[in-house]
Amino acid sequence: METPPPPDPASLTNASTEASPILPKLLIVDDDEVILTQMKWGLSNDYAVHLAGDGAQALALFKKEAPPLVALDLGLPPFPRQEIEGLRVLKEILDEAPKTKVIIISGNIERANAIKAITHGAYDFFSKPVDLEELQIIFRRALHLYEMEKENEALQAKVVGSDMGRLEGQSPAMQQIFGAVKRVAATDAPVLILGESGTGKELIAHSVHQFSPRKDKPFVAINCGSIPAELLEAELFGHEKGSFTGAHQQRKGKIEFAEGGTLFLDEIGEMPLALQVKLLRFLQDFCLVRVGGRQEIQVNVRILAATNTDIKKAVEDGRFREDLYYRLNVVSLQVPPLREREGDIDLLAHLFFQRFTKEYKKQVKGFRREALDLLRAHAWPGNVRELENKIKGAIIMANGRFLTPDDFDLPPLLKTQKIRTLKSVREEAERDWIKKVLTWNKGNISRSAIALDISRPSLYETLERLGINKEDFH
Repeated sequence: METPPPPDPASLTNASTEASPILPKLLIVDDDEVILTQMKWGLSNDYAVHLAGDGAQALALFKKEAPPLVALDLGLPPFPRQEIEGLRVLKEILDEAPKTKVIIISGNIERANAIKAITHGAYDFFSKPVDLEELQIIFRRALHLYEMEKENEALQAKVVGSDMGRLEGQSPAMQQIFGAVKRVAATDAPVLILGESGTGKELIAHSVHQFSPRKDKPFVAINCGSIPAELLEAELFGHEKGSFTGAHQQRKGKIEFAEGGTLFLDEIGEMPLALQVKLLRFLQDFCLVRVGGRQEIQVNVRILAATNTDIKKAVEDGRFREDLYYRLNVVSLQVPPLREREGDIDLLAHLFFQRFTKEYKKQVKGFRREALDLLRAHAWPGNVRELENKIKGAIIMANGRFLTPDDFDLPPLLKTQKIRTLKSVREEAERDWIKKVLTWNKGNISRSAIALDISRPSLYETLERLGINKEDFH
């Protein structure tokens, strides 16, 4: 095979190709003009190829074009028989853009230097003479990894600078919540936060407090469903010494500890009816009496409440006082479940990824696309809390550089199985049963209609709709 003529020197300094701009960029650095020409000829259909014959040209082109892929010969002038210049170029490229995939192309005698380059951050190495088909495979893998890392980086970049604290979301549903939080925070109105378990109701309560004039005062939370009924009253209102067995000293309750700030009553729907009466009385004038005490104590506090139960049904069933419901429900915020927050699964997954890779010092770079597909497809009945726990577990147990579907304790995606509609299932059952009845009655429409408890015209219409030929049953 005849060797192609060497390129014009000008083409080495201004080596942009006529390729479509959608092609990924590839910078080839080698002091052998024949190799440059052969590689450009063999790779131009798949890459926008740029050529450089020395380190200075390579770095100038790299800064101008920012290619994701670089094929680099270590033996460059002024030290063509040593690795000094090649390693310098490698370092400057990776300092400029650490995610660039640099593939070292070297002779067999330079194998030790190629391995040395790998330890300095090169992606892979390939020995001369160049086999373009094998090199293409390396380039494709490197480009795929580069694109995946950039995708992860773009998603992680969204997880910065939120003015809602740990409450995150880019979906329209959450943006509405954020706007409502800021509006209601400026007032002292009670807020009832509704939503499924794990949707972040306490984070929303925190955000209301942080945006309010009370932000420098205490935020005190109490879960009304996790404390036994006989102790909840003392936890909320405090108690005097000797007021019950074990009350060895006077103790303030959560309401008093929240003086000047915000009291968050989580799972308010679980509060016993008797205690609901006392809470309602407190909300009328913000005066409380400790358990076993007589003195009225004035408290300046804002009330936020939350529940994952159907609070309206609880009112209808007599499990929650209607007057207390209206007292708490001056403003209500309905927190959407994660499955209805378009785009937030990716955002939150990367937020938790950043947090837990740092916390557990794990060298995991991101998610494989298949892993993100799995997360997007899951229904998340436990909402944000479930997603957070799944990401944490996956990072703790991960062995590879990227999280894969195998790292998550989730049902696999159904790739080939088509989910049938309820209508198609019903029609199939209807068709099978009518065929059986027609068979038993030897195609007699009158007897079949009586057996099916429908009229003859209705049976004829059903046969036509389901594509059943009555003549097949005579």
